[in-house]
Amino acid sequence: MDLSYTDEEQAFRAEVRDWLAETLPRDLSEKVRLGKRMSKQDVEHWHRLLNAKGWLAPNWPKKYGGAEWNAVQRQIFEEEACLAHAPRTLPFGLSMLAPVLMAFGSEEQRQRFLPGLLDGTNWWCQGYSEPGAGSDLAAVKTRAVREGDEYVVNGQKTWTTLGQHADWIFCLVRTDPDAKKQEGISFLLIDMTSPGVTVRPIVLIDGEAEVNEVFFDNVRVPAENLVGEENKGWTYAKYLLTHERTNIAGVGFSTAALDTVKHVAQNVKSGGKPLTENPHFAARLAQVEIDLMAMATTNLRVVSAAAKGEAPGAESSMLKVKGTVIRQELTSLLRRAVGPDALPFQPDYLEGGDNAEMMGPEHAATAGPSYFNMRKLSIFGGSNEVQRTIITKAIIGL
Repeated sequence: MDLSYTDEEQAFRAEVRDWLAETLPRDLSEKVRLGKRMSKQDVEHWHRLLNAKGWLAPNWPKKYGGAEWNAVQRQIFEEEACLAHAPRTLPFGLSMLAPVLMAFGSEEQRQRFLPGLLDGTNWWCQGYSEPGAGSDLAAVKTRAVREGDEYVVNGQKTWTTLGQHADWIFCLVRTDPDAKKQEGISFLLIDMTSPGVTVRPIVLIDGEAEVNEVFFDNVRVPAENLVGEENKGWTYAKYLLTHERTNIAGVGFSTAALDTVKHVAQNVKSGGKPLTENPHFAARLAQVEIDLMAMATTNLRVVSAAAKGEAPGAESSMLKVKGTVIRQELTSLLRRAVGPDALPFQPDYLEGGDNAEMMGPEHAATAGPSYFNMRKLSIFGGSNEVQRTIITKAIIGL
């Protein structure tokens, strides 16, 4: 595989870089650079700008409003967007649900739901994890019973990211309780405004309600909202998770985080010298940079295969494991570079209040919360322990 960029790809990189410089709002960029929290309005603003350019859905076919970029173009855009400190686009609808609808949904479902993902009409969240069914996702117990032209849904989902903002949720539900657990699951689309849906935020240690519990109490869902075939949802869930795990690798985010760590460490003194000259710190920094370079190459191989219509297999698990370890190491190095200034919890600063002042040097307020928040990366999307088992079975054959 030729890992050098062509003249056309270099020109595309320049186009992306110029557009970001002209279009990315400074206030949003500063929020991202300093690790402040993004509001729903911030994310919607960025989505609108990308959609106006035709770049909101880079991997979608043009007939559905996507950019239809190849794997290299998507990689270039992610790198440049992260280096410019652009907000992250929400993946739940754009890069998780949409591929499932395109591969397994009906044309009516695609025409109904895809436009709303682009114009911001509908926010989506993911209804997978349950109490007792996280990494063992096939153990889901939320039930959907067919009654005429509807399903009646009862159960609970948890760790539902940004569920408090969502208009719709795509859910794994059990439709055949007597079948083997992987074979009795269906993939259902549920309107969050339906009677019987209750959302209860889970306030995390940093004070933010990023995740939620979602309860279903006799929620009636039209049967037309079933994606694909009944009891085939496990197949669709695995397809979606391969895309989620590849996204979790976060090459662009790690590249930007590495730059931040280097900048902070260069300006922190250790024994009268920059921290980057401390042998122990420098060795860890060099190792994570080498790991990131290797992962970027592997990621390019995987997304190239995906561009040819191949769903990622065990490779996505590899990227998920390595990507999350790298991102966690970078947050650890940043916290160590900031030192004791990372200890105070400054919620007003994180929320971006006009009068909020940061105590300590730049990045001090966000180093601690970012470190603790990123512990989740090795758990969600399938824990790293489970991913290593998948890799072993798929490649070694044990």
